[in-house]
Amino acid sequence: MTQPDGFVDPQNAGKVCKFLKSIYGLKQASWSWNLRFDEVVKGFGFIKNVEEPCVYKKWECTRLSGLIYVDDILLIGNGITMLEVVKDLLRKSFSMKDLGEAAYILGIKICRDRSRRLIGLSQSTYIDKVLKRFNMHDSKKGFLPMSPGTILSKTQCPSTTDEQKRMSEIPYASAIGSIMYAMICTRPDVSFASSVTSRYQWCPGEGHWIAIKNILKYLRRSKDVFLVFGGEEELIVKGYTDAGFQTDKDDSRSKSDSYSASMVERWKSSKQDTIANSVTKPSILQLQKLQRRQFGLESLFLSWVASRPLDLYCDNTGTIAQAKESRSHQKSKHILRRYHLIREIIDRGDVKICKVHTDLNVADPLTNPLPQSKFEAHTKAMGIGYLS
Repeated sequence: MTQPDGFVDPQNAGKVCKFLKSIYGLKQASWSWNLRFDEVVKGFGFIKNVEEPCVYKKWECTRLSGLIYVDDILLIGNGITMLEVVKDLLRKSFSMKDLGEAAYILGIKICRDRSRRLIGLSQSTYIDKVLKRFNMHDSKKGFLPMSPGTILSKTQCPSTTDEQKRMSEIPYASAIGSIMYAMICTRPDVSFASSVTSRYQWCPGEGHWIAIKNILKYLRRSKDVFLVFGGEEELIVKGYTDAGFQTDKDDSRSKSDSYSASMVERWKSSKQDTIANSVTKPSILQLQKLQRRQFGLESLFLSWVASRPLDLYCDNTGTIAQAKESRSHQKSKHILRRYHLIREIIDRGDVKICKVHTDLNVADPLTNPLPQSKFEAHTKAMGIGYLS
């Protein structure tokens, strides 16, 4: 760093300062802090998770887990005494403030119903701020993030200079980013709508902005819902996958999604990299991707996960047949070999492919806009609802 004003060494005015410690705000500071924290907690006997390096565990007589996000630490355990011991050890190593039982973390509200063994996560306060930021706090309340039959494409992008100028004043990208933070943390129900609308940040049109406002209207109605965990006696990890054939009207690519249950731990709605020429191909591609994520999930929870093999649910009969059997058909030879890795994993007994009816496929809302009754049934199955 250049020598600060008032502290310049006259004899070495052309030299710069070398710091003995990191400066807060630079990437080196957070890196140095993380290395130091990692060293300290490993000295306590904690083990870092390979799949999620911000997760630590210490399972001996008492089960303890620690989650860290920059300098925010969340401790979880089944023994109060051991939790207090760990906090005392952290106080001796760092300047730390104990905030007590977790109620908020990273803007996410944490509520517990101990009688029913439920934990709910909500971002109602954050959503309120987003609605006010985009002047939607007094808008009508929507029942769906995207109505059935909604079609967005490049043809709706501004075609005249006046339209481009008017739309350049619309905070489209900011709205997308604000919605996505809620989607990533607690709201898988808006995954599809946010994924579709985010494609047009480069040149949004009036129709695209209306779609964004519809998402905000839906969030206004549902801002107080929770993403609910728990209630089951046994922790079972399941995966649901779905794919829409050539759902993108601009380049004919398919839409794929995946959903990991019963803890609602991971969800994703995205456009596939390749163009599919059959209904089976997008499903087999997504099935293979979900399988990879499921193994990462199993590694994360390790001995918490007692069920083997892992159950992966799919509603496409052709995909299930391709995954289970070593068959070759003229219409499926174009599918790359790497996507047939799922066959080997099934043969090993690590994964079990299960057929699920389309109406019961929890991942369906992540692929296409659904009617209200079906959408609400699926979001309830995801664990989105009220704790009371």
